[in-house]
Amino acid sequence: MATDAFPPVVAAQINYLLSHSPLSIKIDQMWAGCKYSGLLDRFSLLIPFCLDYIKWDVIYNAKCPLAAPDIIFGPEDENFHPFCVTGDEGDLKFPKNALSDWNSKDPSRLLTLIHELRDLYMSYQKKRIGEVDDDRLKFEISTILSREGIEMYMSSGVEKPEEVKFAVPLLDMNINKMVFGCNWRHQQKIYLQVIFPVGRKYVSAPPSAPRLKLVSSPELKALFSIEDVKLPPWLDGMCMAEYLPNLEETLAGLILDAVSLIDVRRHFIEALAPAFGRPLEADAVFCRKATFLAATGVFTFLVHFFFPTQFPKQQPTLMLQSSMKIISRARVRQIFCDPVSWHFNSQGAPIKSHLLSEYPWSPRWEPSQMVERIFEFLVEECLNFKKYCTETQLQQQ
Repeated sequence: MATDAFPPVVAAQINYLLSHSPLSIKIDQMWAGCKYSGLLDRFSLLIPFCLDYIKWDVIYNAKCPLAAPDIIFGPEDENFHPFCVTGDEGDLKFPKNALSDWNSKDPSRLLTLIHELRDLYMSYQKKRIGEVDDDRLKFEISTILSREGIEMYMSSGVEKPEEVKFAVPLLDMNINKMVFGCNWRHQQKIYLQVIFPVGRKYVSAPPSAPRLKLVSSPELKALFSIEDVKLPPWLDGMCMAEYLPNLEETLAGLILDAVSLIDVRRHFIEALAPAFGRPLEADAVFCRKATFLAATGVFTFLVHFFFPTQFPKQQPTLMLQSSMKIISRARVRQIFCDPVSWHFNSQGAPIKSHLLSEYPWSPRWEPSQMVERIFEFLVEECLNFKKYCTETQLQQQ
C-alpha cells in the first residue's frame, strides 16, 4: 500500500504496523483533514476481532505529525473509554498507556497503541457480556474460562435481537511446522464460531442449539478445506465444554490426513513424468498444481493439472493452454509428432480450454493406470483444443 502521501513519520508508523503486526490489519480508506495541506493524515483501520473486523479511525494532524494520533471508535462502542479509569471515590484516573508514552520517532508506537487498545476492547466486551442477565451465557462462560485465546463480542441493533458471538481457537498444534517449506506469514488457526441469542432466564423447554460455524485462516485452504468438515450435532442440554473435545479430535485427524496427502500428490506428479516429461513448473510445497508441455504435430500446448486437497479421492482437474513462445523440441513431450506453433487470442494472451474433469477415474487405480487414462483422454481432447484454437484465430482475421 502506498503511504507516500502521508508525512514521513506517519508513513513509517503505518508501514511498521502493516508489516509487523501478527494480525491481518487492513487500511480501509485514507483522507486529508485539510484539503490545502497536500498531505493525507487520517485513515480507517480494519482490525480482526472475534472472526470479524472492527473499524477504527486514526486521526493524525499533518501540521503537527509528531503529535500522537486520536482514535475514533465505532458508534456502537460509545461506552468504550479505554484509558479512563474510575477511582474508588468516583474520580477519573488516567494510567500510563501507549498514548501518554508517545514517541513519534519510534515507528513501532502505532502498532503498540492499536494492540493495547484491542486488548482493552477485548476486556470491555467480556465485561459487557458478563453483565448480561442470561443464565445460559453465564454458565457457558464459566465452563470455558480455562481455555486461552477465546474472544467474545455482543452485537445488537434496532432491527435485530441481541446475540453473543464466541470465537474459540481449536487444536493445540502448530500447523505451520507440519508443512515442510511453507512460507505462511501468520500462524494458521482454526476457530469455532458459536453464536447464542441473548435471553433473560431459562424457560421450561431446553434452550435451542447455538449457530455454529468453522472458520480458518484463508491460507489454510491450500492444505485443508474446512468446508469439507461436517460438524457433529449439538445435543439437547449440551454446552461448549462438552462439544469441543470431540470436534477437536476429529479436526486433528483430518489435519494429519491432509498433511500426509501432500506426499501422495507429490508422488503422482512424479508418476506423470514417463508420459508427459518433467513439469515446466509445479507447486513444491502443497503439490496442488503442475504444468507440462506437450505437442501434437506442429501444435504445441501446455497441460495444467489442478489437484484437490482430497486427491486421489477426488480427481485432478485439467486445463489446456496454447503455448506463448517457441521452445526447444528437446523439452517438448510429443503426444503425436514434430515442430512447434502457437496461438493467441485478440488480446495477445494464450487461449485456454474449459476446466476438464470428465474422464475415466478411480481412486483405487494404481498411479500408473491413472496416468495412462489421463494420457488417453488428452490424445483425443488435444485435437478438439487445436481445432478450437484455430477457429478462434480465424474469427479474429
